[in-house]
Amino acid sequence: MSISRREFLEATAIGSLAAGPLTAAEDGKTGLPTRVLGKAGAQVSILAMGGGSRFLMYQQHDQAVEAVHKALDSGITYIDTADDYSNHLSERRIGMALKGRRSGVFLATKLSNRNGAESFRVVEESLKALDTDHVDLLHIHALLKADDLAVIEAKGGVLEQLLKMRDQKMTRFIGITSHFDPTVLKMALERHDFDCTQMALNGALVGMDSGKGGMVPNKAIQTSFETVALPVANRKKMGVLAMKVFAQEALLAGAPTEKLLTYTLSLPITAAVVGMPKLEHIADNARVAKAFKPMSKEEMERMSGGLSRQYKASLDRFFSTHVDA
Repeated sequence: MSISRREFLEATAIGSLAAGPLTAAEDGKTGLPTRVLGKAGAQVSILAMGGGSRFLMYQQHDQAVEAVHKALDSGITYIDTADDYSNHLSERRIGMALKGRRSGVFLATKLSNRNGAESFRVVEESLKALDTDHVDLLHIHALLKADDLAVIEAKGGVLEQLLKMRDQKMTRFIGITSHFDPTVLKMALERHDFDCTQMALNGALVGMDSGKGGMVPNKAIQTSFETVALPVANRKKMGVLAMKVFAQEALLAGAPTEKLLTYTLSLPITAAVVGMPKLEHIADNARVAKAFKPMSKEEMERMSGGLSRQYKASLDRFFSTHVDA
């Protein structure tokens, strides 16, 4: 059953601000901790289900629906998807899974299109695929370089259209995501008052780039989202979602999933968005989230120092002459 626009407005009106990102409550039924999504005010689980490439590994619709139901039964309340996850396929599967279960779910999708004139049509297609009249959060998807930001910011561009969509209640909140260049995301967050943002945050301090066979760690970028973009989001009280926690499994040779997830959850964020291509991954990650206790600063520094050297040392010093924006 879909939430009505009236319920949507009431939910928005009663939202309250978080005291801080690591201030956590707990789902009384499942024991999965929750945090407040920054100034958006929504209370969501600290573990979120990603609807990207790992979710699309479920070969059949019924398998994908079962996975979403297992996530919800585990206490996960935040579901993340995007229009370009196999041309709305992820959204359609999530829409199927949420029939009768939309209430209590924080639903986020992303707009990959950079043509402002096409934005409304694409988002309407997303809403149709998700079988809902609004989403809780609509992100501008995958910010890349400075020229990409310029296109997004242009008169009549995507950012302007998202603000209109929020005004028209197609989405409660708006945000922007990036897994490529922390300095460009920092510029975007400093210039604009997004409700939320989603960025690559992991124990190796690496972003991601396109590579052979899919996404791979971006070894050229010598800064990190944790040190460059995250402080801006925190200062502006944006809800922060972490992604690329395992860097598409590239980090698993250096640390177990439990340590990697605990590291990311120990940062000043609201939730970690994780792709879980097997049902046992959902159970395992939910178990880690339920038992979460923050890492000490010293342990985090040891972990990130060791892992980051595997991905950043002896590489092109991409930012050696770069002036931070």
